Amino acid sequence: MSLLITVPPNLVQSIRAFRVTELQDEAVRLGQHFLYAHCLAGFTKQQVLAIIAEAFQFPKNFGKNFDALRECLTDTMYKAGTQTGFLVVLEQLPNTQKFDKEARETLLDVFRDAADFWADKKVPFRVFYSFE
Repeated sequence: MSLLITVPPNLVQSIRAFRVTELQDEAVRLGQHFLYAHCLAGFTKQQVLAIIAEAFQFPKNFGKNFDALRECLTDTMYKAGTQTGFLVVLEQLPNTQKFDKEARETLLDVFRDAADFWADKKVPFRVFYSFE
């Protein structure tokens, strides 16, 4: 039985009761890409985006802004060829003066946009996140 049986194929949600290792194993079982970023070391938007870019192996010229992130999560990945699905974990998103609630919500909105993009293409794109 699938660990994600009750989780829609395209969404962004809190990691809650799921464990990262279980999600990684499930991505392997489903033949999907597992993208993981541990974001606690970031204090600013640019630092958090740099952590995500490095963890997800984005191109070196990644712009470290939300538009560039959206582009990499959608068009860049789409142009890379047929995709089987994505299981994304953003662990310990920081809560700092320069990466506040508004910045976290904007970041999650970018991932929601990507989930919608992939839903249109019938490709699972699940994102799980936690806050520090």
